[in-house]
Amino acid sequence: MPKTKAQKQSIIQQIAENLKNQQSILFVDYKGIGVKDLSKLRSQLKEVGAKLEVAKKTLLARAFKEKGIDTDFKNMEGQIAVIYSFEDPVAGAKAAHTFAKGNEYLQLLAGYMEKQLLTHEEVINLAQLPSRDQLLAQFVGTLASPMRGLQAVLTGNIKGLIIALQAIQKKKT
Repeated sequence: MPKTKAQKQSIIQQIAENLKNQQSILFVDYKGIGVKDLSKLRSQLKEVGAKLEVAKKTLLARAFKEKGIDTDFKNMEGQIAVIYSFEDPVAGAKAAHTFAKGNEYLQLLAGYMEKQLLTHEEVINLAQLPSRDQLLAQFVGTLASPMRGLQAVLTGNIKGLIIALQAIQKKKT
């Protein structure tokens, strides 16, 4: 049954509200995915602070146009769903990419981040980035490395002195 104008307007308002609060957007083709798998994807996205929304391309285009985001939904193949990342800009892309590895039907199409459209390849690269915590750990490790090296050098000199003194002591006795 076709949706009424009021229902369509409500959907557009919901999309506009999500667009206002998002950190990044991912466009996926979900054609062929069963309801059970789609529910599983939604729950995985919810865990990382992201949300999947399904709407017709015309309603998506109207909502995006109202927000000033120029997106060409007509050239996107398949049934389009939008994944909004609200907390971590990369979390939605990571979760969708991980899910797509196990489900051949989910296709990552494009994205939108920091007022810039992203291609399929850029979305894949973004999804393969290490998490924020991993990047911070690598950064701390990089900062600590010279200090550990200095500590090893200083400890080595003291250790060498102690060994030499012990050798002298053994020689005298």
